[in-house]
This record gives sequence, structure tokens and C-alpha cells, in this order.
Amino acid sequence: MTSAQPITLAATIERWPIAGSFTISRGAKTEAVVVVAALSSGIHTGRGECVPYPRYGETPDVTLAAIDAMRKPLAAGLTRAALQSAMPAGAARNALDCALCDLEAKSRQARIWDVLGREPPRACTTAYTISLGSPEAMAEATAKAAHRALLKIKLGGDGDAERIAAVRKAAPGCELIVDANEAWTSSNLERYLAICADAGVTMVEQPLPAGHDDILAHVKRPVAVCADESVHDRASLRGLRERYDAINIKLDKTGGLTEALAMADEARALGFGIMMGCMVATSLAMAPAMLVAQGARVVDLDGPLLLAKDRVPGLRYDGSLVHPPESALWG
Repeated sequence: MTSAQPITLAATIERWPIAGSFTISRGAKTEAVVVVAALSSGIHTGRGECVPYPRYGETPDVTLAAIDAMRKPLAAGLTRAALQSAMPAGAARNALDCALCDLEAKSRQARIWDVLGREPPRACTTAYTISLGSPEAMAEATAKAAHRALLKIKLGGDGDAERIAAVRKAAPGCELIVDANEAWTSSNLERYLAICADAGVTMVEQPLPAGHDDILAHVKRPVAVCADESVHDRASLRGLRERYDAINIKLDKTGGLTEALAMADEARALGFGIMMGCMVATSLAMAPAMLVAQGARVVDLDGPLLLAKDRVPGLRYDGSLVHPPESALWG
């Protein structure tokens, strides 16, 4: 991308209330804290949104500082390709990478998929997440969402058998996937996988802690197992081939759309199924992920559905069907 004007950067921390609360095995939160980067060429402005993740040592302030540190390189003409080596993978690079993509598309007066040589994205069905809680609370939440085709169930270790049974009873016709967020152990792994299989669960996400998942290569896996915390970018793929059947790609882990698209291509070549995941965030964070979601085995882009309100304009959701972004939002 070339521009007659140097690129200027503005970055802000935003807080978006969650409808109720969102609970996983590592804790609960009542708001989504995001960092938004806006890059202006003087005529056009491109935006990108990221979610700092404490699991990887990221905070909003640290992420904001990392983005601000790129102000001079961006003004000097830092390209999206050069950004990949100028910053490590993570939330800060994601915001800038997606903002550069958006700016490039707007500067060319084209859609980003045309700029990148990709097929135009189509609407796809997203999972809807049921937060971790007691079996009774999860069953109640599931019953309210049982009209949706695909539910993602957050689990937490002790009591998961009862949670799975309660959820399945409340939603007998839904496809279920579960996410243990590293909460299972080598001693209960096979039991919980068997329980999931008996309940008709089609995928289990990150059952064991990253770095302690070797046993997955040596046990029977009656349900497809998907890596999340164990996989970040292309460099982490090859070591997982014997342990996992699929990988969860998230833009905040890969450090942006550029690496996410390349990672998806390589993962498919290695035989992995693709899950396109997200953090709890607004439609601005989901929009770039729609390009990676095309052809994915599982799409989990429900972040805006979990908020009390989304940004305007946002993505269009018809129930669980999420549509590609309009250019006013991104890309």
C-alpha cells in the first residue's frame, strides 16, 4: 500500500459490558476490555480491534503501549508484511495488522478479500457459548439457546459429567462442542472424552494444559480434539500433529489476519481441521475473522452476541447466522 500522506496512529482502550457475565475455568468477567487501533492516511482510516489476554501476560495498558511504540515506524511507512517481523504475535500486532488491512482496502476502494486474492466470504453459522456454572444454571442457559444449531459449552473439571448431561438434556437437538480451557487432567481425560462421546459431543477443545498434553498422542480419542492454548501461529503446528485433530485459530493469538490466513492454509495442508475462534469483543474484532472462517469445520464468532450491546455499524446476525462485514465496519 502506498499513500500520499504519512500514516498517523490513534489507539484507545474501550470497555463493553457483557450481558450478565462470562465464566470459564480461569474466572469470570462482566465486561469486554478491548484495544482499538485507528490508522489514518489523511483521507482514509482503517481500524483493528484486539483483546489483551491475561493467559499470555497481556493487559490493556501493556497492549496499548506496544501499539503506541509503533507510531514512528508506521509514520515512516511500515508495511503489513514488515509488521510481521517488527512485532511478536499477540493482541497488539493483531489490532495493527487488521487496521492496515482495513486502510489498504479503503485506500484502494476495494474489499479486502479482493485485495488479498481471496474468495468473498459467505454467511456462516456460529457457535453460541454457554458459560461455566452449576449443572442447573447451565441447563437453564442452554434451554434458552436450544433453538440454535451449535452450542459451545464451557467446562471446568470437577462436575463436568453432570454439566454435560444437564446440557444435553436441555438441548437434545443441538450440535454440542465443549471447551475445557485446560481444566482436565491426565487422570480424568479418557473418562471425560468417553462421556462426551456418549452425549454426542462432536469436538472437545483444549482438555489439558498447554505443555502437558503429550498423553493425547497415546490415548483413544472417540471425539475430535481441538488445540487452543497449545497452538498460536504456524511455528506451533507441526509438533501437534499426533495430539490434535483440529486447531482453533484466533486473531489475537496469531497476531492478525495476515498470519491467520497463512496458518489456516498450512494447517489444512497438514491435515488439521479448522476452528475459527474469538474472544468476547465487538463486531470490529469478528469482521476480519470472517475471511478465515470460510470452510472451517467450526466457526465460533459469537463475541458480539454475548455483549449487552455491539458497536454500530456491526456485523449482521440472523440468529446464529453471521454475515460478512459491510465496508463501513471493516475491510
